[in-house]
Amino acid sequence: MEINPAVTFKHDRSIMYAKRPKVLIVGAGLAGLTLGMLLHKAGVPFEIYERAAEVKPLGSAMYFSCTTANLFKQCGIYEEFVSLGKYVSSIQMCNEDRELEFSVDFEGNEELYGAKGYMISRPQLYDLLIRQVPKEHIHLGKKVLTMDQGNNKALLRFSDGTEVEGDILVGADGAYSAVRQGMYEKLKKTNKLPASDALPLPFSTVCLLGQTHPLSAEEFPDLTNDKSQFRNFIATDKMYTWSTATTAQNTVCWGISLFLDEETSKENDSFRNSEWGPEAAAAMCEQVKDFPIISGGDKILTLQDLIDRSPKELISKAMLEEKVFKTWFDCRTVLIGDACHKFNPAGGVGAANAMHDAIALANGINGLPFHPVADEIEAAFRAYKEERIDWVEKAFGHSKVFRTLAGQSISSKVTRYIMRHTPLWVMHKVERRQNTHRPQVTFLPAAEDKGTVKTAPQPSLSIKAPEETDESKTTQAV
Repeated sequence: MEINPAVTFKHDRSIMYAKRPKVLIVGAGLAGLTLGMLLHKAGVPFEIYERAAEVKPLGSAMYFSCTTANLFKQCGIYEEFVSLGKYVSSIQMCNEDRELEFSVDFEGNEELYGAKGYMISRPQLYDLLIRQVPKEHIHLGKKVLTMDQGNNKALLRFSDGTEVEGDILVGADGAYSAVRQGMYEKLKKTNKLPASDALPLPFSTVCLLGQTHPLSAEEFPDLTNDKSQFRNFIATDKMYTWSTATTAQNTVCWGISLFLDEETSKENDSFRNSEWGPEAAAAMCEQVKDFPIISGGDKILTLQDLIDRSPKELISKAMLEEKVFKTWFDCRTVLIGDACHKFNPAGGVGAANAMHDAIALANGINGLPFHPVADEIEAAFRAYKEERIDWVEKAFGHSKVFRTLAGQSISSKVTRYIMRHTPLWVMHKVERRQNTHRPQVTFLPAAEDKGTVKTAPQPSLSIKAPEETDESKTTQAV
């Protein structure tokens, strides 16, 4: 099957039955699942295609705050999310001598912004989201070979010889998105791709991530605390930072970041395109095993104690990139999450921004007319990007600050000094700007936001779903 971009059919909606656009989502990660969950609730037909034959939600802990609370409330999963997570009152910045240097406190955020922040393991969150999407809409083992699009449809071809078509194609398939590469390839041929988008993804961090099996209070006394003990450790003379966080399941999530320079970038270059997984993790475990951690008790522990207590199949190594792409859409194709913006993990904002993308895009898709033409779809994509780009660029800057904060350069040391001596009111002002972004879905009952600080304007909240006309209802019945 081929698509001729020049061929188009004349739309006469007065004689067509009310048909919502069909959405093809590539990628069953957090972004793809969130979008699928929302489209399911909106009654928009969709399918999710994932290249892996089996999805393993690898990773460590993730922090979610007031910026996603309204989404979870609207979808009816907030209470379960809270039960799976553990309240975080601060981030503790520690040194290699196991001493607290300073902390970033979140006490009082519920009154200001309507919700507390919680630490949750990535597997727990992934399981929560995937249960919101009907199983028959998720297709595994579907590696995209090629994609095509025209005025009337989008087409995907998979490595198993099958193909599917729909009205909208969403690339939610990560930093090395096959959808983005296919879209960019065609744009480049017509000289429509910005030069910066054609450059290879820059990467500056190697991460090692894991989670222990459930531990006893004797093994890790901090687990008895009703608040998640979230600690970041800053090295004295090496380009590493590492973190630990306790969870509601009595596990300890941990992660190590190696910040690369020119030489170490070359050493890790052969790994950059590989999938997350345990195969490459063993060597890095050996390199970091003696790094000190704090357990909350008298025991002197190191990362080796956590590595020994972590299932090996859930320890993963990953290269993490940093870039905000300029081109997010073309014709019937659009990108969300890591496919269009990739943040350094130090800022902890990647997953939340992927979900914010899904909210804005779902609002736009839900507002499309029946039988939308390519121009109408592209206009919705443009509005989606306009709503998201400023927030994304702010989050990108925020993640870069936290990366600098954890590094060993002169600017890193200056940044830490400034943060230690910054007046509390200044920190609160910065925090307030970030936490005013508490987006909601327009087609679900609004969540009551009790925060005393008002939410920022959200243009897509004004978008309404199309209404069936008497003519379309009659035609559909016939």
